[in-house]
Amino acid sequence: MITSAIPVIAVSDSVRSEDYYCRVLGFQKMFAYRPDPSKSDPCYLGVARDGVWLHLQSFKRERAGMTDAFLWVADVDLLHVEVSARGAVVQLPPTSQDVGNSRDRYS
Repeated sequence: MITSAIPVIAVSDSVRSEDYYCRVLGFQKMFAYRPDPSKSDPCYLGVARDGVWLHLQSFKRERAGMTDAFLWVADVDLLHVEVSARGAVVQLPPTSQDVGNSRDRYS
């Protein structure tokens, strides 16, 4: 049985992405694989926070900005305050929306 999944997010610059995900969003780097250690890209990078993993990859740089990950959080307002204080780019602050109970469809 499937017990979890790890989103893979395409990025254009692994060094900038690692800094943003770790310093701003509070993730911790778990590993980084670079086929050529003398170059920062391409790179396949794993980050984790609160038991949730994301993988970032710059092997397909042309796909940067074209991938998504949806995260369920315990307190979105608290997380918003935390990451905003560290300079996170926030497209839309926490907003109540009537979208039905989508969690029931995915659990």
